[in-house]
Amino acid sequence: MDKISLRTATREQLASARGTSSGRSSVTMLGGSRRHLSQTLIALTAGNSLAEHETPGEASLIVLTGRVRLTAEDESVEGTSGDLLAIPSEPHSLEALEDSAVILTVSKP
Repeated sequence: MDKISLRTATREQLASARGTSSGRSSVTMLGGSRRHLSQTLIALTAGNSLAEHETPGEASLIVLTGRVRLTAEDESVEGTSGDLLAIPSEPHSLEALEDSAVILTVSKP
């Protein structure tokens, strides 16, 4: 069995994001391209975003720290630390309203 400290990983990814021009950093914690389920920690600094994209299966976000806005079509929802957000099947984007870290869980078909 493996154990991953989300507190440590969050600190590391936020530090990495703060050191990049894109204001983003991520690491796949579990899974990957050869598995059906993957979990990725994504860090975004305030004002940065993931542009509109699609997800290759069912997905959700858990907000670890900060505040984010998930937008699809004409609807958006904000999430803060401790919130679970369902990712819509249509194209969507994610914006950090403050320095934030989220866990993206994707179940690929």
